[in-house]
Amino acid sequence: MTAYWIAHVTVTDPAAYAEYQRLAPVAFAAHGGRFLARGGASEVMEGPVLDRHVVIEFPSLAAAKACYASGEYQAALARREAASIAHVVIVEGLAPPV
Repeated sequence: MTAYWIAHVTVTDPAAYAEYQRLAPVAFAAHGGRFLARGGASEVMEGPVLDRHVVIEFPSLAAAKACYASGEYQAALARREAASIAHVVIVEGLAPPV
């Protein structure tokens, strides 16, 4: 089953965040991740207002977790943590209908 990273982000240092944006996609691609939504227009209907919203699809929950734990992503994460406030969850997708 597929799995998704869902991230809500407020960027506090755009220059430093740009470095995260350069590094992170390498980790995503290495684990079969692909962007479904990436910072486009949005409207918060409930909850805290964060500026940027990202959804990344992975082929499995194991792949999504492996990506997060990977050295490539951890290197990118160090840059993101210094440049933003973020909430990130990994969610398992639904099984296809039978």
